Amino acid sequence: MQCTHHNVEFEGIDCEIFESPVPMTMALSVLVTIEMCNALNSLSENQSLLRMPPWVNIWLLGSICLSMSLHFVILYVDPLPMIFKLTHLDLAHWLVVLRISFPVILLDEALKFVARNYLEGDAEDARKKRK
Repeated sequence: MQCTHHNVEFEGIDCEIFESPVPMTMALSVLVTIEMCNALNSLSENQSLLRMPPWVNIWLLGSICLSMSLHFVILYVDPLPMIFKLTHLDLAHWLVVLRISFPVILLDEALKFVARNYLEGDAEDARKKRK
């Protein structure tokens, strides 16, 4: 199953996209950034980032900074991009990475809001009815 011009399953597809380092770099960067957003979300199970800001856990912020720094080293310090078959990303690419990754924080904030205001209230109501 290889993308060649003679393979009918890949008709009309530019096969160079599978060899291009830009999509692979974008995918890796999105995954790394989403995981860092998830780390921020895990600061509290049900409290918003506005009520419990990230700087309350300096170790978490340090680990996020270290992880992103290592990711930048892999992308921008030669010969690492060649070894990992990645490429440099420009500002436009990073804006796309952030646009794809940031909604993870918004989604988790919405889930925390529902848990705080609706699910915990239902559990308390059930406890009061039992008494």
